[in-house]
Amino acid sequence: MTDQRLIHLRKLMAEQGLDAVIVTKPENRRYFSGFSGSAGMLLISEQAQILFTDFRYIEQAKKQAPDYEIVRHGASMFTTLAEHINKREFVRVGFESDYVTWDTHQKLIEHLSRLELRPINLDMLRKIKEQAELKLIQHAVQIADAAFDHILTIIRPGISELEIALQLEYQMRKLGSEKPAFDTIVASGFRGALPHGQASDKIIEAGDFVTMDFGAVYQGYHSDITRTVVAGKATNKQREIYDIVLNAQLASIAALTATKTGVEIDLIARQIIADAGYADNFGHALGHGVGLAIHEEPRLSSAYTDELAANMVVSVEPGIYLPDWGGVRIEDLVVISAAGCQVLTASNKKLIELN
Repeated sequence: MTDQRLIHLRKLMAEQGLDAVIVTKPENRRYFSGFSGSAGMLLISEQAQILFTDFRYIEQAKKQAPDYEIVRHGASMFTTLAEHINKREFVRVGFESDYVTWDTHQKLIEHLSRLELRPINLDMLRKIKEQAELKLIQHAVQIADAAFDHILTIIRPGISELEIALQLEYQMRKLGSEKPAFDTIVASGFRGALPHGQASDKIIEAGDFVTMDFGAVYQGYHSDITRTVVAGKATNKQREIYDIVLNAQLASIAALTATKTGVEIDLIARQIIADAGYADNFGHALGHGVGLAIHEEPRLSSAYTDELAANMVVSVEPGIYLPDWGGVRIEDLVVISAAGCQVLTASNKKLIELN
C-alpha cells in the first residue's frame, strides 16, 4: 500500500463532498490498507484511517497495515464503527454501493442514523497500476505460463477435462500461486462451444480442440490466460477457425494504446470475426481489466466508451463458439502504454497439435 493511493482516495472524497468513506470490498480494503484478511472494514477520513477487524486478525492487521489504527470490534462490527464515527463531526459518509448488500446497508442506516450515507465507487482508483503492482501481475503471469508448458506434456486422448484442470492448478500452486484466479475452464470437443465451460468429466478424444482458461494469484494479484490446442492433428476447419481468432487477437493488440476507447479495440476484433462470417459466434466482450480482482475496470467492450490510459492491464480474448462443434479462444494479458502495449503472456499462440 502506498501513500499515493490514500491521496487519490481523499481527493475523490473531497470532490464528492464526503467527510469519510467506509471501505468493505475485500479488494479495496487490501488496496488501501495492505490487509488481506477475510473480515474487516476501513474507515478513512481526511485525518484518520482505521481498520476494524476481529480477534482472529489483530496481529495480522498490525503487520500488514502499520499506518492504520487497528480496532478490534465486539459482537457487532457496526456498533464499534458507530462508536468511532460518533466521536467525530462527520455529516456525509460514503459507502461502496456496488458491493454493500441490502442487509448491510440497513445495518449502516440503523447504526449511523444521524449521518447522510452516500454511494461511492472506489474501483476506478485501481484502474491504473503502479510499478509494484505490474511486477506482481507479471509474476502471476509467469506462473500461469509455466503451468501451460507443463500441461502440454500431459494432454492426450483418454484423460478427462477435470484431470487437466487439476494438473494446471496443482502446478500453479507448486510454483507459488495462492489459489486459482477463478474456477479453471477446460472445454474440449463439442464443449468448446461453452465460453465458460468449467472442467467436466468428459474424456479428451483424438482430434478434440481443448480450450483452457486459467490463472494464478500472487500476493493478491491475478493472471488470466486462455489457450486452445488440438489433441492430435488439426482439421482444415479447425485451422480456419483458429486463424480467424488469432488474427483478431493480434490486430486488437497491435491497435491497443492509451487514448483509444474500449469500444474501438473491441470493434477491431469483432469486425474481423464478422467479416469471416462468424459475427453471431463471438458474443462476449473482447477483454477486461485484471488486478486484485480477476474482472475489474477497464473493459474492452462495445459499452466501454472511456479512454484507456497507460499502465492499465487488460485481457485480450476473442473467441468463436460453434454449437455442437466446439470453439476457440486465445487470451493474453497486456499492459497499455502511450506507444502501444506490452504483452505479458509469453506462452506460444501458434496452433499446437499434440500428436
